[in-house]
Amino acid sequence: MIQFSHGKSKDFKPMKGTSRYNFLSLTLLIAVCAEPSSAQQNGGLSGPSSTAADLEPGDGLTDPQFRSDFPRNIAPSWFAWKDRLAEQGFRFNFDYLALHQSSNADAGTSNASSGIFRFYGNWQATEQGSLTFKIEDRHAFSSVAPQFLGLDNGALSITGTAFNDSGRLLTNLYWTQRHVDGDWTLQFGQIDVTDFLDVYGAVSPYTAFQNLAFNTNPTINTPNPGLGLAAGAKVGSNFYVIGSLADANADPNSPDLNVFSDGDLFKSIEIGYTPAFDRIYLDNMHLTFWHADAASDENRAEDYGVAFSTAWLIDNRWLPFFRAGASKGKAALYERSVSVGLGYYGRTTDGAGIGLNWAEADGLDGDQFTVEAFYRFTVSPGLQITPSLQFINDPLLNPDESNITILGLRTRFVF
Repeated sequence: MIQFSHGKSKDFKPMKGTSRYNFLSLTLLIAVCAEPSSAQQNGGLSGPSSTAADLEPGDGLTDPQFRSDFPRNIAPSWFAWKDRLAEQGFRFNFDYLALHQSSNADAGTSNASSGIFRFYGNWQATEQGSLTFKIEDRHAFSSVAPQFLGLDNGALSITGTAFNDSGRLLTNLYWTQRHVDGDWTLQFGQIDVTDFLDVYGAVSPYTAFQNLAFNTNPTINTPNPGLGLAAGAKVGSNFYVIGSLADANADPNSPDLNVFSDGDLFKSIEIGYTPAFDRIYLDNMHLTFWHADAASDENRAEDYGVAFSTAWLIDNRWLPFFRAGASKGKAALYERSVSVGLGYYGRTTDGAGIGLNWAEADGLDGDQFTVEAFYRFTVSPGLQITPSLQFINDPLLNPDESNITILGLRTRFVF
């Protein structure tokens, strides 16, 4: 279900480090947020690509009309055991996602494939408190992962968001404590700011658009998952505010406490409006301001910017959206970006979308246009198949190429 306490990690920057996990880093992170309806109480401050969202079957708009009961019908004992644990307050999933993309570009490689194995869940330990976790293994089957296929072909474009070769990652491990009346939420642990930063109904690269132009705004230099601080609250019956502080140098390959010594921070504040908090990412308008410190090792300069987004669900089926952003600095993908599009929600929990993006980048002449269209075919709560098409006109990194077409096929298997 798409809701105010949902969320995913885009991680469009390649990550360095070993595959070990330093669990000493999983401490003293605080997040406060506005709380939606009672059906959403495990989510915390998150968006549609989060652990909370991935634990919910369907889209929450209508009674799901699934085509099949697969894989529950072939492993009833396994799912019955999971159901019993859920009744006791512990929910979890394993899932596997795979993405293959093919390009017609003359430059670079023409094919890219990658997979993501995830183990994630939530333990409702007390009436108002819960623990959320997510561990991932991201691996490529080709020399270039889909996340970087556009760059390899000469387009300044992240064409396969999250589908990289980053290895084992700890992307979530945080405690959530909620106010009894739902006015705020307190979180501490390892979080991903893209779970709640500038999100809307079609933000998830696991179930919706694949190009970063239609995920978290590409003018925002979002950090990788790590230690941080966030706060949010309802302001009256229709407005909300969200603020965050996060480790600008975070590396989920090897979490650490370096933010306490180097002090390099990513900061954001978002002010938004929604007619109903249980539909905040379906009917929403918000303005986001952000700033990222320069890296202490001088590998990253200071940058900052502003983003605007509005999306409104019509007849529980159609989601028109408009998103724009501008930034100053060199770390964000684009200096200016505007995206418009339309999402679709089907009764069988199928989903579809088409989006158009215009972008300019710091230090590069010209502008780049991107179109993406996808259709998510939902066989069951445990199996989704999503073909997609991306068309990039006037790729900024290869002026000799007039356009690039990328065909994609994404699958998700949940068990």
